[in-house]
Amino acid sequence: MATTRDDDQLNGTSNGDIYPEKKASNGDNNVASGGDNNVAGGGDNVASGGDNVSSRGDHASSGVRKPADKMEKVKGCIRGNLLVILTVTGVIVGVVIGLSVRRLGLSRVQVIYFSFPGELLIRLLKMIIIPLVVCSLVAGAASLDTKALGKLGGWAILFFFLTTLLASIVGVLMAYIIKPGDGAESKPQLPGLEDAIPEPKEITDSFLDLVRNIFPSNLVSAAFVSYATTYKTIKIPHNITDEFGNVNETLQEIKIPTPANVDGMNILGLVVFAIVFGIALRKLGAEGENLINFFSSFNEATMILVSWIMWYAPFGIMFLVAGKIVEMENVWLLFSSLGKYICCCIVGHLIHGLILLPLIYFIFTRRNPYTFLWGIFTALVTAYGTASSSATLPLMMKCVEENNGVSKQISRFILPIGATVNMDGAALFQCVAAVFIAQLNKIPLDFVQVITILVTATASSVGAAGIPAGGVLTLAIILEAVGLPTSEISLILAVDWLVDRSCTVLNVEGDAFGAGLLQAYVDKQQSRELQVGELTEVKTEGMKPDEEGAPLLKDGMVSLEGHKSPLEKESVM
Repeated sequence: MATTRDDDQLNGTSNGDIYPEKKASNGDNNVASGGDNNVAGGGDNVASGGDNVSSRGDHASSGVRKPADKMEKVKGCIRGNLLVILTVTGVIVGVVIGLSVRRLGLSRVQVIYFSFPGELLIRLLKMIIIPLVVCSLVAGAASLDTKALGKLGGWAILFFFLTTLLASIVGVLMAYIIKPGDGAESKPQLPGLEDAIPEPKEITDSFLDLVRNIFPSNLVSAAFVSYATTYKTIKIPHNITDEFGNVNETLQEIKIPTPANVDGMNILGLVVFAIVFGIALRKLGAEGENLINFFSSFNEATMILVSWIMWYAPFGIMFLVAGKIVEMENVWLLFSSLGKYICCCIVGHLIHGLILLPLIYFIFTRRNPYTFLWGIFTALVTAYGTASSSATLPLMMKCVEENNGVSKQISRFILPIGATVNMDGAALFQCVAAVFIAQLNKIPLDFVQVITILVTATASSVGAAGIPAGGVLTLAIILEAVGLPTSEISLILAVDWLVDRSCTVLNVEGDAFGAGLLQAYVDKQQSRELQVGELTEVKTEGMKPDEEGAPLLKDGMVSLEGHKSPLEKESVM
C-alpha cells in the first residue's frame, strides 16, 4: 500500500493527498471531472466511498452565479451614477410639474412660494462660494511653486481666451447662416419689458470698472457688492457766438461718471486677492505653514458640505425648473417671434460644447472627451437648473476630482479662475444677439464691425458676473461699440431665462475641460521627468564607484592578468 502511494505521488503533487487525476479525501476516493469515468454531459456522478460529487450541481451553481453577477454590476452602476440619475429625473419631473401647475393660473406671490425649494438650493450654493473660492485659491497658490503657478495660470488663461474667441466666431457664423433677424416684418412687441433695459455704459468706463474690481477697496464689501460706474447728467451754460457777433447762451448736457456699488459678488477681486495672498504665504516659508494648513482644512470641510448639498440638488432643481415654467408669460408669442434667435443660440452652444471643445481635448490628451463629459454630467445639469456658473463651482470641483481624476491642486486653482474669466457661452450668445439686432433693424455690418463684435465680446466676457443674466449686462458694451441701438436688449431679456441656461452649461463645461487639459499637461511633464530620472539612475548604476575614477586602468589590469609582462616573469624567476 505504501508502494502504491509512493507511485501515485510520482504523478502529482502530494499536498493533503491531492493529485491532478485522483483525489483522496479522508480515505474516500472521488473521481473528479478530469477522470475518464466522469460523464459530465449526462450529469452522471461517479462516487467512491459514499461521497457524491455532482458536476451537474457545479454547472447549475455557475449558471445561477452569472445572472447574479450581472445584477450586481447593474446595481453597482446605479449606485455609482445615482446622483446623475436623480438630477436628470428632477429636471424631467420639474418640466412635468411646471406644465401641470401652469394651468392653475397661480398669482405672482403663489409662484414665489411654489419656487421656494429651488431658491433654497441657490442660497445654499451661494453660501459656500466665498469660503470655497478664497480657501481653495489660497491653498492652491501656496502649494504650488511660483514658477509652476505662473506656467499653469498662463496656460489656463491662454486656453480660456482662445476658446472664448472660438465661441465668438461660432456665434457670428451661426447668426449669418441661420439669419434670425431676417424676414421679420416688424420688431416683436413683448409687453412688460420696457423698463428692463439696462443703462448703456461707455466702453472706456466698462474696462476701467473691470480694473477697479480687480483691486477692491474693501474685501468684506467685495463679498456682496461690486463697483459699477453710473452717470450723472449736469447742465452747464455755454455761450455760442453766431456769425453776426451775437452771443447766445445755451445749456450743454454733460454725463459725469460717478462711482456706485451694485448688488453682486465681486468674485474677480476675491480671486486675485486669494492668489496673491497664497503666493505671499508661500514666501513666508515655515512661518506661513500654520495658516496654509488652516485654509487647506477649511477647504476640505467646505467640500464635505458640498457633498451634502449635492444630494439636495435634484429636489431643488426640480422646483427651479418648474417655477420658471410656471412664471412664463406669452410663451407662444415669445417663441413665434424669437424662435429663430433661440434656435441659433442653442445650436451654436451644442456645436461648441459637443464638437469643438471635445475635439480640442482629444487632440491634446488622446483621451475620450465624452467619458470626461459624463463625469461632470451632474454639474452640467445643476448649471442648467441654477443658471449660475458661480453656484455650480462647488459641484464642478467635486465632479472633476472624484470622477475625472483631476488633482485638488489643479481643480481648486483653475476652476475658480475659469468661473471668473471663461465665458464661452456668454460670448457666443452676445455675438448672436448683436448680429440679430443688426438684422432686425436692417443695419448691414461691415468686416470691421464684425471684428469689433468678436474682440469686444471676447474681452467683455472676462470678469462678467457669474450670475443669472450676467451676460446681458455686457451686451450693451458690444452694441455701443458698433453703434447698434441698446433699446433692443429688451428682446434679448425676454428669452434670456432659456438662453442663459445653455450659456451657463457651456461656461462650466469649458472650465472643466481646461482643468482636464492642465491635468494631462502636468501628467506628461511628470512622466518626462520620471523617464529622465530613470535614465540617469541607469547610467549611474552601470559604473561602480571604484570604476568611475579610472576605467582605462581597469582595462590595463585585465590585460596584465591575461598576459603577464616580462618583468613579472623575471620577478617570479
